[in-house]
Amino acid sequence: MLNLTNIELTINGKKILHDLNLEVRKGEIHSILGANGTGKSTLSSVIMGLNGYQVKGGQILLDGEDITNLPIHERAKRGITLGWQEPARFEGLTVGEYLKISKKFSGDGFLSPRECLLKVGLAPELYISRAVDGTLSGGERKRIELASVLAMKPKLAILDEPDSGIDSLSIDHIVDVIKTFSRTGSAVLLITHHEEVATIADRASSLCDGTVVKTGEPAAVAKFFRNHCEECPHVNQPAEEVIHNG
Repeated sequence: MLNLTNIELTINGKKILHDLNLEVRKGEIHSILGANGTGKSTLSSVIMGLNGYQVKGGQILLDGEDITNLPIHERAKRGITLGWQEPARFEGLTVGEYLKISKKFSGDGFLSPRECLLKVGLAPELYISRAVDGTLSGGERKRIELASVLAMKPKLAILDEPDSGIDSLSIDHIVDVIKTFSRTGSAVLLITHHEEVATIADRASSLCDGTVVKTGEPAAVAKFFRNHCEECPHVNQPAEEVIHNG
C-alpha cells in the first residue's frame, strides 16, 4: 500500500535520511525501531508531508499513486494521518466535539467517540464534555489525540510514540488500540524504541543513520536492534534541531 523508494532528505546541508526503502502492506502493523536521533520521527514527517520535510530524492507511492510532492492536506485526504508526538490544543472545543469531527472521516458504523475514549483508557463520562485545552495534562491530550486518530479510521495511521511513553497508558492499552486499527482495515506504522511495543507488529524494520538496515519478523528485528543499535555511533542530530538552529 505504501512504498518508499530510495528516499533522500537533506536539511540545511545535512543529510538526515538516505537510501531509505520501506514497504507497508494494507492492514499491516509495521513497527520502526531505532535509537534516539536515527531518523524515526523524521521518517514519519516525510510520509505525512510536513513543511520542511520535502524529500530531495526518491519516491513515495500510496496505492500506486505518486504522492512524493503532494502537500499534507492532500495526503490527509487520501487517508494518511499522524499522531502521538505533540498533541494540539483546541480552545473552545470539547473532547466530544473533537472526536465527532474526526469521526466524519470514517463514515457510519465505526466506533463512537465514547468507544474511542474507552479504547485509550479514558472514562467517557469524565472527558466527553471537557475542553481540549491546557486544563488537560500532556498525557491526557496524547490519549485524546490517539482516540481521534482511531475515530478517523485512516488508511494509514502513523503513530509516533513519544520518548516519555503515553503517560500511564499501559502496554496492554497500547496493544489493544493498535490491534483495533488493524482489525478495521487500517495499516499502522508504529514508530518506537520500545521492543515490547514493536514486537506486536506483523513486520518490523530497524532504522540506523537515516536508513532502514533490517526488515523482517518483529522478534528477530528487535533482537538485532538490541544487539547492534542501542550503542550505535551513527546517531544524527534531530532534524528539528537542524531546522531551528540552521
